[in-house]
Amino acid sequence: MAVPPSDRAVLSGGDRLVLDKATKENFPVALRILPGRHRRHLLAVYIFARTVDDIGDLAPPGQRAAELAGVEADVRRLYDGGAPDHAHSAVRGLAGTVAECGVPMQPFLDLIRANQQDQAVTRYDTFDDLLGYCRLSANPVGRIVLHVFGAYSAERAALSDSVCTGLQLAEHWQDVAEDLRAGRIYLPVADMRDFGCTEDDLAARQAPPAVRRLIEFEVQRAATLIASGAPLIGTLRGAARLAVAGYVAGGRAALTAIAAADYDVLAATRRPRRGRIAAELALAYARAR
Repeated sequence: MAVPPSDRAVLSGGDRLVLDKATKENFPVALRILPGRHRRHLLAVYIFARTVDDIGDLAPPGQRAAELAGVEADVRRLYDGGAPDHAHSAVRGLAGTVAECGVPMQPFLDLIRANQQDQAVTRYDTFDDLLGYCRLSANPVGRIVLHVFGAYSAERAALSDSVCTGLQLAEHWQDVAEDLRAGRIYLPVADMRDFGCTEDDLAARQAPPAVRRLIEFEVQRAATLIASGAPLIGTLRGAARLAVAGYVAGGRAALTAIAAADYDVLAATRRPRRGRIAAELALAYARAR
């Protein structure tokens, strides 16, 4: 997703750099055909989430805890009456979204919690443990998006959680090699054991058979989650339906890219083609009618 100059002009230099990463996401962050007010809010949410992730992944290790705590303090001040001028720009950028869309504070805090957890937890014993992480790292974004479109309900949130968890898992399976270099493995330990896959196997230049079989299994799990949440699209109308169809499409296209590479996620990062995302979006939108 190329970001038009009109969207970039009001951003700080740091936020513009963060927003440039939107082009590398599996899903369209904010489709250009969406109304401007929705695009503005979705981009603000993306900048916040991406900034928190970057602090957790890229800041000097000794500074990450303090920086994440600082962002949390700024979020709490925002909800207490407004972010001060010295607050992090990613938090200041949320002010309009919070005020206009009535987004509660907890989803933003959960995103921070996920990155705090990343500093302490580098392995997950079971798939259920990993799902617990996704409840912090992914599901809050979908819930925020529902608030942005004025479409939040408990039933829609549950469907959104399935889609967002599936999207998060797709990203984890794409980034196995990158995550290993960062000292993290999101593939559940129990699953690795069941498929006879070792940590040394994950360090190979090409995925050995055991890794491919494991990734195929995990891809199917992610696909099932996305499919179980896809009925959310049909409950929405207008811009909200289009945006959520884009997220579902991105997840499906990412999983297709992994499958097309015979589940070798070690030789290269398998990213979906834009044409495939567009085709999946059209299909997801049409099926929801």
